[in-house]
Amino acid sequence: MANSGFPLMPKYQRILSGMGENIKLARLRRKLSAEQVAMRAGISRPTLVSIEKGVDSVSMGAYFMVLHVLNLSSDFLLLAKDDVLGRRLQDLGLTVKKRAPQK
Repeated sequence: MANSGFPLMPKYQRILSGMGENIKLARLRRKLSAEQVAMRAGISRPTLVSIEKGVDSVSMGAYFMVLHVLNLSSDFLLLAKDDVLGRRLQDLGLTVKKRAPQK
């Protein structure tokens, strides 16, 4: 697989590969050829094959265009929607101001 220069940990490579497999299955369920999806997404067929394999060097824009063609672009909006860890960290950093003593 092509590499972007930043090696992915195996766990994250498996996630990306799974995402590519899900995209391929969505394309096949819609009975669309790779050529049709690539043409509609404005990418080359080899780029679509790379997306379906989960290659990490493919741009996020290419992934988004393929999801748009498959009518799945709303899935992008779900990324980091409920950021539990981020909210906890934010809450820990909040300081409560003490009131000034009343005279």
